[in-house]
Amino acid sequence: MIKAQTLKGFRDFLPEDAAARNWLKNKMSEIASTWGYQPIETPTLEPLELFVGEIGEDEKLFFSFTDKGGRKVALRYDQTVPTCRFIGEYADKLVFPFRRYQVQSVFRAEKPQRGRYREFTQFDIDIFGIATPDADAETIAVTLDTYTKLGFTDVYVIVNNRDLLKDLPYEALVAIDKLKKIGEDGVMQDMKSKGISEQKAKDYLAYITTVQPDTTIDVIFNYLKQAGFKDSSYKFDPTLARSFSYSQGPIWEVILPGYEVGSVGGGERYDGMMKRLTGKDIPATGIAFGFDRTIEALKDYNLLPHGIQTTTLLVTVFSKELAEAAVATSVRLRNAGIKTELYPDSSAKLDKQLKYADRKGIPYVVIVGPEEVKKGVVKLKDMKNQSQEELTVGQVMAKLLSS
Repeated sequence: MIKAQTLKGFRDFLPEDAAARNWLKNKMSEIASTWGYQPIETPTLEPLELFVGEIGEDEKLFFSFTDKGGRKVALRYDQTVPTCRFIGEYADKLVFPFRRYQVQSVFRAEKPQRGRYREFTQFDIDIFGIATPDADAETIAVTLDTYTKLGFTDVYVIVNNRDLLKDLPYEALVAIDKLKKIGEDGVMQDMKSKGISEQKAKDYLAYITTVQPDTTIDVIFNYLKQAGFKDSSYKFDPTLARSFSYSQGPIWEVILPGYEVGSVGGGERYDGMMKRLTGKDIPATGIAFGFDRTIEALKDYNLLPHGIQTTTLLVTVFSKELAEAAVATSVRLRNAGIKTELYPDSSAKLDKQLKYADRKGIPYVVIVGPEEVKKGVVKLKDMKNQSQEELTVGQVMAKLLSS
């Protein structure tokens, strides 16, 4: 007999957690849709060559293997690279500028820890076909709008432009991107371990302190101001470098003060990767939200709606003789848009059914007994207050739909 447990770095989600995740997916999708973004999906498996040379030093984190057809394949490492392939493949069927959102699992051979898993969910938004900073500014605006509508009052983005760092080698950028985590000494050691001389490392660190916002940053910040976001919602940060080798142009990360695990999202422009992968000159920019980190932050800030569940009401079965009446009642309530369960065992005692509702946290129970059937009513029991009243099914509908 096998040991019943998940692989390290992978997770199951109990109903309460899965309900919270579905709520967040729906909420983020709804917000993206209000800005004109359309959903797409891509396969879990892609050709390994699609990712090779595009991610940077984290290629060691690929989940890759040779399939039964002898093809080298990889589990989806991120959603940005496959979407480049998608855009190139279906460019003649899309209307540009094309706005896309996508929410699927990605896979990385990470060292598991809080906020880092080997399978996790990303929520991406991107704009394709616009080369000006207006597109970058919009995706940042959608980001701020999303986290504000989720209830975060102090969310802000830190913004930089990789064009300002073009004279620094990629190895230095990766090290400098860790400055807030490992400090200057750690960054120096990281650069030297990559073959950068101590003097060059000092020069690169010193250079970062002299970088000032350019016209691109000014355009983005002016857009955000005109869009109604407060000045504290966006900040220039010359130490932000983003470690993806495909990052170019404007880059940004989403910060929630008080959430210590790290940023909850990061974005960049990646026109060059689009050209390399597809051969087409299609400008591209966007952001990947850390969906799992966002869930954790919502819990930390106590912002998840209470009582996220699938059932509002349980219709009990008083007896086998009254099972048909219970079924008919549940159908009427469900057709009215009330999330209704019917207890699935007509031989179960009423007390057992009430205990079931209590354990599941179902707030209301309907009892259809012989006296109620004669009167043309039902008993509606409020499980929290332990009160009950006789109502018609229509009155039950009106009460629950208005609450």
